[in-house]
Amino acid sequence: MRKRRAVLCMSMALAAVGVVTACAYAAQDNQVARDSEDFSAIERGHYLTIVGDCAACHTGPDGKPLAGGRPIETPFGYLRSPNITPDRQTGIGQWSDDEFVSAMSKGVGRDGRHLYPGMPYTYYDKVDRKDLLAIRAYLQTIAPVRKAVDVNQLHFPFNIRASMIAWDALFFHPAPFKPKAEKSADWNRGAYLVEGLMHCGACHTPKNVLGADEASATFKGSPLQGWFAPNLTTDQAKGVGAWSDDDLITFLKTGHNRMADASGPMAEVVARSTSQMTDADLRAVTTYLRDQTPPPPSMATPLAPDDGAVKIGAAIYRDECSACHKADGHGVAGLFPALAHAPFVVSDDPTSLLHVVLRGGQSVATDAAPTSPAMPPFGWLLTDEQAAAVVTYIRNSWGNVASKVDADTVAHERADLAKRTD
Repeated sequence: MRKRRAVLCMSMALAAVGVVTACAYAAQDNQVARDSEDFSAIERGHYLTIVGDCAACHTGPDGKPLAGGRPIETPFGYLRSPNITPDRQTGIGQWSDDEFVSAMSKGVGRDGRHLYPGMPYTYYDKVDRKDLLAIRAYLQTIAPVRKAVDVNQLHFPFNIRASMIAWDALFFHPAPFKPKAEKSADWNRGAYLVEGLMHCGACHTPKNVLGADEASATFKGSPLQGWFAPNLTTDQAKGVGAWSDDDLITFLKTGHNRMADASGPMAEVVARSTSQMTDADLRAVTTYLRDQTPPPPSMATPLAPDDGAVKIGAAIYRDECSACHKADGHGVAGLFPALAHAPFVVSDDPTSLLHVVLRGGQSVATDAAPTSPAMPPFGWLLTDEQAAAVVTYIRNSWGNVASKVDADTVAHERADLAKRTD
């Protein structure tokens, strides 16, 4: 009897050990699965922060990654980007997932304060929660930086955050992205990226007097930090309609193609974001952009060669510009951008062209295209009248058609550039 009890007790003990062991293995397997899932989310989140170009705004002049402090220019003054490292006092280390998603997609911060649309929550509302939480997971892995940032630098009355409640009511209507069944998978992926994380319209869509997107002019170009973010529609002259798919992909991947070089704010976008995106995503973005409706074609005609400004501009171009951009305006591919049939040249707003003529410019360098040609400034050499003449000549030669630029416009641009340090 005692033997039977001993055997029974030993069997029960072994069974218990087996159960505990099985549970331990199961727990270990679950932990491995969770770790693998977490790593996958972090890796995906890292890529999505690149797609969203988060570092461009959230890395300040001190260079500490994502610690904020960068001045963000708006039509109403400057904001400074917040610290989004996982520091628990000055960053987002204590935020919950729901608070993070709310800030990203609803424009309402952790303390219930409404964000300014300098933070593109009006685009991030189209990003699904899983992707937003992947970004959150990645941000939790970066080095925390103790850095308090006074974000609101706006003057009265724009510094009153409560005004954003009314602004949101007027202009922000959250709408998660919905694929279009009649479109291809590439088109839908491109739409998800461009309308969401990439927030292309934030720069390339003109704004109304209150700083909201003009919905009727999506992607038709807009002034931006002393430049003009160009038209992204399929307009043959002012947009990317004359570019092939390869032209667009090459530009986004390298910052250069046979017709253009990325400079100004776009140079940073290419360097920090699009040059690091996958080829599949760049193809998807291209597919979507190639389907953007252009505005009605312009009926303008080029200025006559004997126009006074054109004649003066031709002489200046021959002496100062033709060595690099060539007499026919076609430049040297990969080194000096073409001026003939170049969208930024014939844009309705000549700001970008004036910027590079007066102040010069530096094109982007990427791993795929490490050469970074520069345009020297000519503002020191040319008077307002001379700069207006050469720009007018460029905008009306080699098949280009655009309005005349006058000396007052040049003087205004020169004064604006003189105030800028960026």
